[in-house]
Amino acid sequence: MTFTSLIRLIAIASIAGIGASASAQITIPTVPVGDPGNNWDSNNGRGSVWYTYNIGTFEVTAGQYAAFLNAVARSDPNNLYTPDQARTDYGSGIARTGTPGSYTYTVAPAFVNRPVNYVSFWDACRFVNWLHNGQPTGAQNASTTEDGAYTLTAAGISANTITRNEGWRWAVTSDDEWYKAAFYKGGGTSAGYWFFPTRSNTPPTNDLNDLSGNSANYRWGPGAFPIQSPYFTTVVGQFANSPSPHGTFDMAGNVWEWTERITSRDRVLRGGSFMSELLAVPNYPVASYGALFHYAPQAEYFAWGFRVVQKPPCAADFDGSAFVDADDFVFFLEQFTLGCTGPGQDVFGPNPSCVKNADFDGTSFIDADDFVAFLAAFQAGC
Repeated sequence: MTFTSLIRLIAIASIAGIGASASAQITIPTVPVGDPGNNWDSNNGRGSVWYTYNIGTFEVTAGQYAAFLNAVARSDPNNLYTPDQARTDYGSGIARTGTPGSYTYTVAPAFVNRPVNYVSFWDACRFVNWLHNGQPTGAQNASTTEDGAYTLTAAGISANTITRNEGWRWAVTSDDEWYKAAFYKGGGTSAGYWFFPTRSNTPPTNDLNDLSGNSANYRWGPGAFPIQSPYFTTVVGQFANSPSPHGTFDMAGNVWEWTERITSRDRVLRGGSFMSELLAVPNYPVASYGALFHYAPQAEYFAWGFRVVQKPPCAADFDGSAFVDADDFVFFLEQFTLGCTGPGQDVFGPNPSCVKNADFDGTSFIDADDFVAFLAAFQAGC
């Protein structure tokens, strides 16, 4: 099996997550983005992120979005679904049947692993709120879609002022998070940036076979459009030899991706799409200093989708609350007093209180060095 085939099989197996109409929990593959506090791109001042984070390996797919709809949109007061998503040319192949209160959603097999489109920025926020809240099933309310990573209010939506909450677990990518994952070379805080999110300073081709290792789904001037007729989008990870520096895919095309960045009353989108043209000037749409435009956050369009970020787990977040707080401090002090040497084990033998290990430096006991490490995590909020 070739490397390309292996990557595609892994992608399909890991992101499908559902059958044609199931609402089972889904898995969002992510990759880590490190080098916290990296320098910004001197071309535009973008891309500096002071913390580590995980970003979606792929764009959110129609299959993943359909699972979300089946979980929270049996009635759909917030219009998370639009009939255009049922299209099998420009759409996502997601069909809705039934009546309000009993809607169900199915995905045409050819679209399960293609990116969802016709989604607004607010649709994307509600999707990540659902992830943040543990993928619950139920009406669209504060426990499912209206609160979590974002507290969505009518006033905040109208004014376009809603920002990420401090205790977020999943979120729509910020502009800098997206930019860093796409272009930053990595390996230090001053590594520099590629022009294109295919680890290249040379414009990518749109070769479906991806033989060059520098390819993407976009429109090549007067060339073939779409490049995989009759489908306009390609399966996420189609260009398996063309990852970004951090191992993400399709950041140079397929669909434009919403970000959190606010410009006046708009939100910024990044990356280009299947209908974007790479003109003679190699800085649009996918070169690092030209890969953006902005639009009203309530708008839905066939060339727009999104990608998510995840706050990585923290060793000092003992209670899983997504940040380090006083409860974690109490738990650490309990382990410090017991001298816990590992999960379920203290210096006197087995102890059910030692269910998590606060031995941060691996010395097999909890000491002052671990206390200093915990305080650093506590101050940083992890």
